[in-house]
Amino acid sequence: MTELRRRGGGGDPDSTENISDKEADGDDKLAFLCEGEGEIEGDSKADTPDVPPSTDNTPQCLNKALEGLSSRWKNWWIRGILSLTMITGFFLIIYLGPIMLIFVMSIQIKCFHEIITIGYRVYHSYDLPWFRTLSWYFLICVNYFFYGETVADYFGALVQREEPLQFLVRYHRFISFAVYLAGFCMFVLSLVKKHYRLQFYMFAWTHVTLLIVVTQSHLVIQNLFEGMIWFIVPISIVICNDIMAYIFGFFFGRTPLIKLSPKKTWEGFIGGFFATVVLSFFYQYFVCPVEYNSETNRFAVECEPSNLFMIQEYTLPAVVQNAVRWKTVNLYPFQIHSIALSTFASLIGPFGGFFASGFKRAFKIKDFADTIPGHGGIMDRFDCQYLMATFVHVYIASFIRGPNPSKVLQQLLVLQPEQQLGIFNTLRNHLRENGMLGGE
Repeated sequence: MTELRRRGGGGDPDSTENISDKEADGDDKLAFLCEGEGEIEGDSKADTPDVPPSTDNTPQCLNKALEGLSSRWKNWWIRGILSLTMITGFFLIIYLGPIMLIFVMSIQIKCFHEIITIGYRVYHSYDLPWFRTLSWYFLICVNYFFYGETVADYFGALVQREEPLQFLVRYHRFISFAVYLAGFCMFVLSLVKKHYRLQFYMFAWTHVTLLIVVTQSHLVIQNLFEGMIWFIVPISIVICNDIMAYIFGFFFGRTPLIKLSPKKTWEGFIGGFFATVVLSFFYQYFVCPVEYNSETNRFAVECEPSNLFMIQEYTLPAVVQNAVRWKTVNLYPFQIHSIALSTFASLIGPFGGFFASGFKRAFKIKDFADTIPGHGGIMDRFDCQYLMATFVHVYIASFIRGPNPSKVLQQLLVLQPEQQLGIFNTLRNHLRENGMLGGE
């Protein structure tokens, strides 16, 4: 900061200008990197961005009830009580129906706010113009694009009734690009000579945050429309793994797992894996996709369950037959898929948490925020959830999803009458050739 504000006197103006630019760039780089643990040493502690420490917002009633316990057991009870409260709230939202599950939007906004706030607190002393304003503007732009795509995909019948919606859907991508382009131009106009590099750092900060938070939140919504089970089960599996790993680590943990998270242990990691795989076998409900019924103007979650959720008989491998004396077992196919989901949640999912731990260590903070006592911020609870949501979306697209008749019908309804008639004739001829329709 002191170097950034210092101006050289005399000499060639061009030379002085170049030196000032270099000093500014050097200080911007120093400010961005000096949070690391000793990689770069500044001239003084004043060069290190200052992030206010997290505050303890544990309810007074809990502090008073647990004041006689050691800090270890006090943290255990606080985390346990708040975890049960959050799980209860989660199932209450599920009970209220699919519309209420749009709370994903609220979670997304809060996570974005926590990450952007860290950037603002770290670099607020540089007085970057329009940083927070542009960050929120880009959030609105990206959400407009993603939610517009969802409306076009799943609510085609509704869109056809409303003239304004038809215009917005038809030119949705062009409008989205134009809105984003306005923000891009505002950023370019906001550039200040002495802060060029730092402003581009923060521009990248905002866009990476959008990629991590908003894009993956959109995938959560996409999973929800494939059936509530693809929303509920992945979230529940991650919660289960988090709880079981904590319990195993708390009581049996001895061997450190990774330096980024010193409290994580191999015992908790392995125990959480086995417990999660076992518990994942007990999900067979909420199997129907969420669809919009144009006749009743309501969401419908009723369907004939697909083969994924019908009991089927499987022949065991010979080695297993000799061990358990069974030749066949009856399982839901989804239970087999649940093994893949729980394995990812237990073995790869925690790396989302490790990534978040590394991010927090880089900026010398304990939590993203202090929203939930004993747990930190919302982002601290959803660091693994977003990675899991991406995996589930890819998994569904690769191994589960087939042609969707309702979406095909919606696309047919928006065609011109002559196009619809041409498709009808083609389909009729195809069915006749395959013997599914008579000559008449």
